[in-house]
Amino acid sequence: MATFRLFLAALLLFLSCSVFSVFAANFYEDVDITWGDGRAKILDNGQLLTLSLDRYSGSGFQSRNQYLFGRFDVQMKLVAGDSAGTVATFYLSSLGNTHDEIDFEFLGNLSGDPYVLHTNLYSQGKGDREQQFYLWFDPTKDFHTYSVLWNPSHIVFYVDGTPIREFKNRETSTGVAYPKSQTMRAYGSLWDADDWATRGGLVKTDWSKAPFTAAYRNFTADGCVSWGGNGGTSATSCANAAAGSNAWMRQELDSNGTERLKWVRTNYMIYDYCTDWRRFPRGVPPECNASD
Repeated sequence: MATFRLFLAALLLFLSCSVFSVFAANFYEDVDITWGDGRAKILDNGQLLTLSLDRYSGSGFQSRNQYLFGRFDVQMKLVAGDSAGTVATFYLSSLGNTHDEIDFEFLGNLSGDPYVLHTNLYSQGKGDREQQFYLWFDPTKDFHTYSVLWNPSHIVFYVDGTPIREFKNRETSTGVAYPKSQTMRAYGSLWDADDWATRGGLVKTDWSKAPFTAAYRNFTADGCVSWGGNGGTSATSCANAAAGSNAWMRQELDSNGTERLKWVRTNYMIYDYCTDWRRFPRGVPPECNASD
């Protein structure tokens, strides 16, 4: 009996340590502040990161690790009040002219108007895949979780666990490049984009409201860490990634996820490049017509 109790205590300690290692993100350990000249701050013993923007500069950070596939989550609380012209971001990106990128961009607006969640995806330097959404909550009142699932078969954007967008690997059927060979870092930033962010640039940033501040917490990255150079894949922590030993490597939308995705698209999507025939008069991009 005593032996069993010792085993049980050891098991509980192991489980508690495992949970801690997965969920107890610390910005001091996980990211580097890359720009902003003091406008980015790590607070609360590494549990909170704030970015600020004034008329002279914004600010940003990047993950210390770079990844080839993974699941990436962060909680954000967006700029409150009149945030017109500002853009707060969380995204993955490689470097170079033929870079890959997966974007969450939150476009500020006048007080009382809804935020616009702007998403985009680049593969081999080709973007122009914008989809935009309103949110079903006020993202300035509390923290909400924004996530990217990126594996060899598809990319899914999530808001509080609800899928809002999916991009499948259709290289074989359509010839459209898929992000699968360039490692990416996770980034966050807050910057001024009043030439396009709010109502197409019609509403400018009101600098009398500065500084603007966005907050980040609980950043986690569960993926294949690469030790190659930026964009390199010479070595990763998932040598058997192709075999799909990690849960997120095999994850896909189930029937409930597919229904939730349809619900978001029906009720909250406000722009889809795949239906913008004025922009693509010769035909929308090939992935838009894929049926699989």
